[in-house]
Amino acid sequence: MWFRNLQLYRLPVPWGIDPAKLEEQLARGPFQRCPSHEAMSRGWASPRGDGALVYASHRQWLIALKVEQRLLPSSVINDEVKERAEAVEAQQGYKPGRKQLKELRERVTEEFMPRAFTKRRTTSVWIDPQAGWFCVDAASPAKAEEVIEHLRWSLDEFPLQLLHTQLSPTSAMADWLAGGEGPAGFTIDRDCELKAVGEEKAAVRYVRHPLEGDEVKSHLAGGKLPTRLALTWNDRISFILTEKLEIKRLTFLDLVKEEAEQSAEHADEQFDADFALMTGELARFLPQLVDALGGEVAEAAVSPASTAAGTPPWEA
Repeated sequence: MWFRNLQLYRLPVPWGIDPAKLEEQLARGPFQRCPSHEAMSRGWASPRGDGALVYASHRQWLIALKVEQRLLPSSVINDEVKERAEAVEAQQGYKPGRKQLKELRERVTEEFMPRAFTKRRTTSVWIDPQAGWFCVDAASPAKAEEVIEHLRWSLDEFPLQLLHTQLSPTSAMADWLAGGEGPAGFTIDRDCELKAVGEEKAAVRYVRHPLEGDEVKSHLAGGKLPTRLALTWNDRISFILTEKLEIKRLTFLDLVKEEAEQSAEHADEQFDADFALMTGELARFLPQLVDALGGEVAEAAVSPASTAAGTPPWEA
C-alpha cells in the first residue's frame, strides 16, 4: 500500500468528476487477461481487491493499472529463425532474403506467443481532487505515461498538467549543499549524485557518506551539479529528490507506520489506515517541497489524446 516513488502531476481544482463518475469511465477499460496471440494487455484493476475500480476514503482516491506481458525473449526467436532459415537455404539452394526472414520471424513469434510465460505488474495512482494532486507510484516517467495514456483513453476529459516549480531541483539542491543545510523542515541525508555538464559527463556518487564537508563543495565549485539528493522531511518521510522533480526511494519512517498500525484494530482495517496515513502525510509534505523549490509555476494543460474512446491507443 505504501508508495515507493512519486511522479508528480497537477489537476485543476475543482476537477469536474466524482468517484462514481470516475468509476463509470474507468469501466471502459478494465483489465483482462492477455490473449494468447497478444504480447501485452493492460487495464484498470480494483486497488483493494473488492471489485471497485476507485477506492475513495476521506476525499482521497486510489486507482490501479494492471499490466500483463508475455515473456518471449528475442534470443529464443532469433535461434528458431536462424534454424528455419538454414533449412530454407538447404531446400532452395540460397539464403532467404530480407522479406523471407521477416515472414519467418512473424511466423515464429505467432507460434511461440501462446506458449510464453506471463508477468503481471500493477501501478497505483493517488488522486487528491481537493488539492489537485495526481501522483503515480512509478520509478520512471515512462511507467507513469503508460497510466496517463490509458486514462486519456478511458476518460471523457483529462486536463492533466506537469508540475513545474520556480527553482529547478538541480539549482535548489546545489544551494542546499553549498550552504550545508536543507530548506525549512528538511534535512540533508547521506546520499548524493553530482554530474559535470561537459561532454565527459563525469559523475561522483556518495552513498551513506557525510555531505557537509569541503569535498562536496569543491565538486560544486568545479562545475558538477547535483542530480540526486537524499532528504528527510520532519523526521517522518525520507526520499531521493532527482533533477527531474521525481521522488524516489520514498520511505515513511517507523513513527508514521506505527500510527497506522495503532489506528487499525483488525487486518481488514489496515488498508484503510495505511492509505489514510500515507495520503495525509503526502498532503502536508508536497506543498512544503514545492515551497522549498520556490513555489509552483502554472503551465498549460497537457493536450488530450487524439484517440477516440472505443479504440485503445495501442491498437489504433
